[in-house]
Amino acid sequence: MRKNQKWLILCSVLVLIAATGGALTWLKKHQKLGQPGITATPIPGSVAMKIELPAKVLDFTSTNVPESEIELGYFPKDTSFVERMYTSSDDPFGISGTIILMGADRTSIHRPEYCLAGQGFTCDDKEVVKIPVEGPRPYQLPVAKWKVSRLVQQPDGHNVKISGVYVFWFVAENEQTTGIVQFQCYLVRDLLLKGVLQRWAYISYFAPCLPGQEEVTFARMKKLIAASVPEFQLPPESANNTPRQK
Repeated sequence: MRKNQKWLILCSVLVLIAATGGALTWLKKHQKLGQPGITATPIPGSVAMKIELPAKVLDFTSTNVPESEIELGYFPKDTSFVERMYTSSDDPFGISGTIILMGADRTSIHRPEYCLAGQGFTCDDKEVVKIPVEGPRPYQLPVAKWKVSRLVQQPDGHNVKISGVYVFWFVAENEQTTGIVQFQCYLVRDLLLKGVLQRWAYISYFAPCLPGQEEVTFARMKKLIAASVPEFQLPPESANNTPRQK
């Protein structure tokens, strides 16, 4: 009897694996690619799309940062990417803004920890905050705010601590989250229930600073984010349709 039970379990597992593989194959063939939650336009002859961050925001000016060789080799070919470095007269370090937009390959979107670890940073504190975004349809934008730090060795051998603030979120058409796990759950849910592979974007801003200056730095970043987001991100359906009262 036990032997028969083992064979029954084995057959059930094999059938389940085959059914799952068949379902995934069917979904891959029949899935539709969703619309981005940011402004994006097709590039003739390319599987990627043209995305942009605003060049001038408030008193910030910016320069375009070309995609590095490492990023070109790491991202799938249908990944869309843009990065700008923002500077102002009262900012000694600058703020970098980045958008990574996935195509049909979800591996374009990766864990934020990987970016930080690659630059030698570790996360010291995490929280989710809301940034008011104005415009015809004002809303509160939830973002992940991480305080990070790293040790930099000086020529004399001493280590100096450098801090920074990393702000990020994920957005698709009428969907938004600050968590990588929730983003993955949304992606699978829409794929299974709607047959739509949502085209998610990973948006981030990073600013280095001296230890103890994290909140001052975030206040500067908050102004930049609030003013720049309406230039590239589509407001969610839940956003207020009437102007906010002053």
